[in-house]
Amino acid sequence: MDLRLFQYLVYLLLSVLLTIWAGQTLHRNGRRFLIDVLRDDSLADSVNHLLLVGFYLVNLGGAALLINTGDNPQTSADMVQTLATRLGLVMLMLGGMHFGNLIVLSVWRRRTQMAAYAEWYYRQRAEIPTPAGS
Repeated sequence: MDLRLFQYLVYLLLSVLLTIWAGQTLHRNGRRFLIDVLRDDSLADSVNHLLLVGFYLVNLGGAALLINTGDNPQTSADMVQTLATRLGLVMLMLGGMHFGNLIVLSVWRRRTQMAAYAEWYYRQRAEIPTPAGS
């Protein structure tokens, strides 16, 4: 078998498996965070699913584009080197997507918490009786 074809098959298999593993892990563990941010279970589940689909599309698309990088391997060592580089780039894309989502959701969560605190604060102020002589 041609080294390049073997390299492509290994790369595609590992890229797909890494992307699915990362996506499922983030999907499963991100649900509670989304519920905290959105305050609605069904909305959090919908957003979580949409984030998973977007995660898969962007990362698998990037992985597919990366198959064009690198030269034709002449030896097994060349093949492993190119494969490691491509997989490293895929892992950086996965991590970048994860941290990008975390940043957006953290900002969203902070705004939600500030709005909830403001609502609580003004409700408390409205319940404080004013002195009769004021």
